[in-house]
Amino acid sequence: MRSVAPIGPIGVWLALGLGVAVVQPARPAHAYVALMAGQRAQPLNGTFNTVPVLHSNQPEEVEGPGILISTAPGSAYASETGQPLRNAEFTFNGDFGMHLHHKYFPTNRRSISPSDRRAELTLAAILINPGVRPVHIRFINGAVRNSFEAPYLANNLMGVKPLGPRPWNTGPGDATAVQMLRGRLDSKLADEITIPARSRIVLFQTDLPALGIANALLRGRSDGPFQIAVVAAKNPRSDADVLAVLDSARLAPGRVYLSRINDIHNRRIFSRVGGVALGDAYQASISHDLIKEGPLHVPFTSTDRHNFGTRDVQVNPLASRMVDSSLDNVGTYGVRFDVDLNLRGNGPYELVMSHPTLSGGRPFTAFRGSIQIQTPAGLREVHVGLRSGQSLSLGQIDLQPGVVNPVRVSLVYPADATPGHLLSVVTSSQLAIVQERERQLELARAGASSRPAVPPAAPPPELTIAPTPRANAPDPGIGTGPLLPPPQILRPSPVPGWLNPPPALPSRGVMAPSPLISPLRNRSGAGSSGGTLVDRYRDAVEAQQQLLRGQQAP
Repeated sequence: MRSVAPIGPIGVWLALGLGVAVVQPARPAHAYVALMAGQRAQPLNGTFNTVPVLHSNQPEEVEGPGILISTAPGSAYASETGQPLRNAEFTFNGDFGMHLHHKYFPTNRRSISPSDRRAELTLAAILINPGVRPVHIRFINGAVRNSFEAPYLANNLMGVKPLGPRPWNTGPGDATAVQMLRGRLDSKLADEITIPARSRIVLFQTDLPALGIANALLRGRSDGPFQIAVVAAKNPRSDADVLAVLDSARLAPGRVYLSRINDIHNRRIFSRVGGVALGDAYQASISHDLIKEGPLHVPFTSTDRHNFGTRDVQVNPLASRMVDSSLDNVGTYGVRFDVDLNLRGNGPYELVMSHPTLSGGRPFTAFRGSIQIQTPAGLREVHVGLRSGQSLSLGQIDLQPGVVNPVRVSLVYPADATPGHLLSVVTSSQLAIVQERERQLELARAGASSRPAVPPAAPPPELTIAPTPRANAPDPGIGTGPLLPPPQILRPSPVPGWLNPPPALPSRGVMAPSPLISPLRNRSGAGSSGGTLVDRYRDAVEAQQQLLRGQQAP
């Protein structure tokens, strides 16, 4: 991986011009998260338990009624090809889990008006007892939600907010995950059920609206062997109608990955998960001295593609799968993550969650869910709405000197999130520099896009920032290219560009280094004759905007 500077070129001149101390990196970076530029992430090397979990997420977008998955022996016929596909055969016995996540996208989806009453399917879970003795099942926790009960609004409730006793409704995935995180069982779900010998029962049904979502998460324990099936039915009047869908041996349409089986096996695409995963919980523990070793960065959730240079992949295997399923549980939907941080330090630090910046494409909502933070001071619960490329503070943690300070961070990974999240413990100043730089870049882009694009006039030669030559630099891994350029030096160059440092601010000298206060926490604008940090940030932004306007003038 490439070695990079702790902040990008704009961050360098801004920090110097504002009197912020710039610390050169002691270690090379393995990151494409701006917060950890110049620093390394450490692997957690945690473990999954071995509880089998049915995952019904393939196809995610269902086009009509039919079987979604069955773990009973046998096959069902694909609507797309007419070919039989073997079931994801597995018999549960003892502790088990269930995760269902589907959307209804009928073939006439483009003609559906949001104001019309939308068509619906019924999503149903069926328990099958193939044995000669009854099987008793006790449910420990779980929930079932659909888009009617918990609407998903793409840009709603972003940022970090206290969760409170009534969790935010930010889609079915988060609504069920927060119940699992708190260890609760929905009142509308039976806490105990018995499957008679050689019988089948419908465990639950929920509406699946067109262009909407239905999600279920359950954890239970049985005293005997049983199997599970999930079906989508059209207007069933009774349980018998639901069971008839299972007996039809027809898979629901929408299996778009059937033509890409080789790509799945060669890991060129991931597909969705339709099978039984081994593991419904991941636990990890790490000890770190923030004073001696500097900031801490660990993967909170990671994949082959996004592991922040640690090669720590938090993906559990599948014991059985449909032929068009991903090869492992790459989404980890419904898995509980408990990460114990045993920290040494002194004073306040920021606990930060980040998602990598992807090269190309537009930013997207990478996570919307609920997180618990347990410290000696007590339990905090927050709701987090995080976009790709963003770093958000989950809150401040105050560390007592001379002792180990335990911090446990927990989440049940919600559906409609994209794994590959970084958990960090950093100083407030490190977080504030990155967040302010991101804000400036957005302001600069907004200013540039609001004016007609015209060829800029060539400015006179001036100082511009150029990379330092380096030798024997290892190639970056797949999907892990750094966000920031390598260490920089200054040299004369006539090349124009918005990366050039701005003209000197009038009547302001170089300020002496001062403690950095997050602009999110101090917006008063009052201060000494030199101005507050916010004033200096504002001046720097204005200077940058003037530079952009000068380059765009005809």
